[in-house]
Amino acid sequence: MLRTLAALSAVLLAASASADPAVLRVSAIPDEAPTELQRKFKPLGDYLSRQVGMEVKFIPVTDYPATVEGLASGQLDLVWYGGFTFVQARRRTGTAIPLVQREEDARFHSKFITRPGSGIAKLEDLKGKNVAFGSPSSTSGHLMPRWFLLQAGVDPDKDLAKYAFSGAHDVTARWVETGKVDAGALNESVWQKLVDEKKVDTSKVVVFYTTPDFFDYNWTVRGDLDPKVVEKLRAAFLALDPAVPEHKAILDLQRTKKFIPTAPENYRMIEEAAKEAGLLK
Repeated sequence: MLRTLAALSAVLLAASASADPAVLRVSAIPDEAPTELQRKFKPLGDYLSRQVGMEVKFIPVTDYPATVEGLASGQLDLVWYGGFTFVQARRRTGTAIPLVQREEDARFHSKFITRPGSGIAKLEDLKGKNVAFGSPSSTSGHLMPRWFLLQAGVDPDKDLAKYAFSGAHDVTARWVETGKVDAGALNESVWQKLVDEKKVDTSKVVVFYTTPDFFDYNWTVRGDLDPKVVEKLRAAFLALDPAVPEHKAILDLQRTKKFIPTAPENYRMIEEAAKEAGLLK
């Protein structure tokens, strides 16, 4: 709780310095290292600034709830959310608008990973094991892995020897690789990036289960943002074209080929899964 309050205070302090309505205040759930989030956003922020005609300021936070409170209090305008955090923001505000998602986010997956020779080949094998999730509010790093475990007859609170929250997908992979835990669940996009960039040793870590499809990440705006700005933002995302070199560089960093429209109803499954998993009332 103290960490959440500190994170929110950081948001409010940073945002208060840019109360100018010509500044678009943007943040993202901290599901990767802060330096990586900043690196990914910089060219996109420059592009959005030109398209919308506003200064764009990225405001990092240290935990997921701070993005929800920042949007609800009007201190943040645009946030990169996972599906579960969007549901929380929508319930908290009643008006948060999901603008766009990557085309991959309409059929996203979580990966369960372990070390070769661990004896773990299916979800049921996790009984009695130590398992890592990402953040408690992570869709692909906690909620949906927990939900699919429950569907497989594995109750994390009763059947696992222990579980822990790593805080970020890349940290989950590292914990499995170093043997800190027997297995872990993480975002498929981050997993692929770690493999492609050789930041995980695939002789020491393997995928043993991929979940069925679910909706995940999106860019969300606060409901009372100027409608003209909202439409400019939506149009800017949808106009990104991989055939344009500048756009391709932005899309590559966002790990997609294009953005597509999305809507609140796409996240009903996430909300129901959160209720079934005991993470929402």
